Amino acid sequence: MNTSFKAILTLVFSTLLIAGCSRKKDNFLSRNYHAVTAEFNALYNGYNALELGRENLNQSYFDDYWNVLPIERMQISDEVVLPGQSKNEDFTRAEEKAVKAIQKHSMNIEEKEKNPQMDEAYLLLGKARYFDQRFIPAVEAFNYILYKYPASDKINQAKVWREKTNIRLDNNELAITNLKRLLYQEDLEGQDLADATSMLAQAYINIKSLDSAITQLEIASNATKSNDERGRYRFIQGQLYNELGYKDSANMSFDRVIELNRRTPRIYMISAHLEKVKNFDFENGNKLETSELLADLEENRENRPFLDKIYHQIAVFNLKNGSDSIATAYFNKSLKERSPDKTLTAKNYEILGDMNFDKSLYRDAGLYYDSTMGSLVKDSKPFRIIKRKRDNLEDVIYYEGIAQVNDSVLHLVNLSEADRVAHFEAFVQKLKEKAEAEKEEKERQEALKRNNGLVTVNNKTGNPNIPGGLPRQGATFYFYNPTTVAFGKNEFIKIWGDRALEDNWRWSSRSSGGVSNTGAETVDLVATASEEEKFNPEFYISKIPSDKKVVDSIYKERNYAYYQLGLIYKEKFKEFELAKDKFQELLKSNPEERLILPTKYNLYKIYEALGENDEASIAKDEIIKNYPESRYATILSNPELLSGKDENSPESLYEALYEQHENQNYAEVISKCEEYINLYDGEAIVPKFELLKATALGRLNGYESYQNAINYVAVTYANTPEGLHAQDMANKVLPKLANKEFIDESTNLTGHYKVIFSFDNNEKDKMLEFKKKLDEVLKEIKYYDLTSSIDLYNKDTTFVVVHGLKSGQVAKTFNQLLNDEQQKTIQEPYFAVASSNYQIIQIHKNLEAFLNVYNN
Repeated sequence: MNTSFKAILTLVFSTLLIAGCSRKKDNFLSRNYHAVTAEFNALYNGYNALELGRENLNQSYFDDYWNVLPIERMQISDEVVLPGQSKNEDFTRAEEKAVKAIQKHSMNIEEKEKNPQMDEAYLLLGKARYFDQRFIPAVEAFNYILYKYPASDKINQAKVWREKTNIRLDNNELAITNLKRLLYQEDLEGQDLADATSMLAQAYINIKSLDSAITQLEIASNATKSNDERGRYRFIQGQLYNELGYKDSANMSFDRVIELNRRTPRIYMISAHLEKVKNFDFENGNKLETSELLADLEENRENRPFLDKIYHQIAVFNLKNGSDSIATAYFNKSLKERSPDKTLTAKNYEILGDMNFDKSLYRDAGLYYDSTMGSLVKDSKPFRIIKRKRDNLEDVIYYEGIAQVNDSVLHLVNLSEADRVAHFEAFVQKLKEKAEAEKEEKERQEALKRNNGLVTVNNKTGNPNIPGGLPRQGATFYFYNPTTVAFGKNEFIKIWGDRALEDNWRWSSRSSGGVSNTGAETVDLVATASEEEKFNPEFYISKIPSDKKVVDSIYKERNYAYYQLGLIYKEKFKEFELAKDKFQELLKSNPEERLILPTKYNLYKIYEALGENDEASIAKDEIIKNYPESRYATILSNPELLSGKDENSPESLYEALYEQHENQNYAEVISKCEEYINLYDGEAIVPKFELLKATALGRLNGYESYQNAINYVAVTYANTPEGLHAQDMANKVLPKLANKEFIDESTNLTGHYKVIFSFDNNEKDKMLEFKKKLDEVLKEIKYYDLTSSIDLYNKDTTFVVVHGLKSGQVAKTFNQLLNDEQQKTIQEPYFAVASSNYQIIQIHKNLEAFLNVYNN
């Protein structure tokens, strides 16, 4: 009975309590009930979710130490979020809790809020929206606090957060005005002062007022209660001093970061040390002391997560100090750390590329630039700069590749039979040793598999091979089991071969295997050979070219590559020693006759540039004596031709031919282009003549001739601007020109039309006289603005074309526009054609097909 009475009493008391805690009643019980419930239920859970979201945000944020750090670690995403969606579930939950607190515990009685926790709820609401990057709704929440709760103890926080949001909205000037007013009107202390001044500093940084930002950061670093923030603010101060060029002041700021030591995140201390090294004065500074500092940073075990940055800075320091070999080693060590900092990786590759470029190792430089671009954002400004460098190396890499491969093949061709056997026996022996090692490794792995078994997702008992021997529940991570790792390595080697740990490892040119001088062909042969062939030296010897025509073609291709490399080194890179070596090697290799004279002339110019006057004089006399009728002999005999415009120079001849092309003398252009291509074979002007010839062939003979000629230029001169242009034409223009279907003129009588008068090419005088009369008649025709032109159709026919007609019916009855006197003057037969069909006729030279369909 007592138990029942207590239960009833408790129920009645609870009902009275709930009824007495109405949000509409302004009494002590209601106010405290809703305040306590809001604070320790909805708001408590909401702030927990907010902090969890902030922690995740900080962990996912990657600071870019190559630029001035932002005051606040927060990654702004460009991702579009639809209404009702969120970028982070934790912030969504925090917002929901804030809304719940407002909806269920707000006591807005007589337009006054009686629950003292509501300002906290709106502050949580604004913060959740801010971190969820919904800045306009966040401003609304903060403004509501300022409007509704002017006496709140959170009012200063709300003002600071509103200006943080304004800064995110790029309203920097407004934020500066409001924050300066706040600092003037309120006596802020502690964290409130730190938050206000740090945000003011961020606004100043955004508008490039760096000196004002430094002042505010000093106040913030002294006022903040967080050593994390203090280290960041002081580091940013140092960065700003560097931006202003005050290296001594910057170093003092970095020293203050270093003094914090373990009280602030270690990344700030390491970065401060490295920034001081960047500011090192190589003329007056103590190099030994700085070297020892870098060595200490490298050897400290606590700095292992930052070795990528440390190695890079050691490399840069040694590079500036003239120790190139040490610098190269440390740049490579930095790359091996697999840094998550893409900018750091790109800089390592770029500097290595520049070092190879300075050493004239252009092919290696090109590969490093390729890797650099792989670490940069595509189409960004740094990407375009590196791409421009890389494009300048395209030709030299291409021809160096040809020369290297062909030299390797020719080396094997010229070996005696005994030397060939010895060479490939050594090669096969290495293959056998490698195969034996792979077999032993495979047997070892199979034994491990039998003893331990592969780890499965149901392994709940742990694995003794896991580091530390600790059992792991559920699925075991792949890399914790050496059996699976070794199996994976084996499979990788089977598929890809033995590849170095570097970017772009998939490239076939990077596969390691084979022997020097065998080239990529040997590696490919190994991959395709049967087990019996793979270990038989005679198999490889049988693949060495023996046919004289094949060997001659290899020599020819190699010699042409040498010639092009000589030109590239001489003209593009001004590497006269490299160019001289290539040209001299070419002359020793029994080159084609067409390459000998231009090679000797280029050698003469190189000797002059290097100040080797005796050699230059010998080369000059030889050209004049042995090739007296050549253009080069004329230039050497009459140096004054070089000071003015040489009408016989390839450039002048090309300009004259281009003018002929504009005048529709296509047959003459084609003939002369062929003549000049043979005359200047091997020179840089040849692709220009080829492209001009292709265009003239298209205009004279039609689409098929143009297609063949363009494809020839694209393939034959692939690494020249003309070849690239031809390839672009083949990809983009030719498909659009391929259509030869006429539009139906019987139904489409509107649009642009032309009237065509046809003349035989042998009747040039008659055609010109007719055009003169036609132009006089067209001037007198009223209501139409008509003009005429002469268009070559093919080698036999030329058209006189009337332009400006916009009706098919009018075009077909063109003679009716003329009066009787004019009709006596213009008596030549004509036909009408739509402009689009006329274009097809000119492109495909299919006039007869058109007239068969529309014989008008």
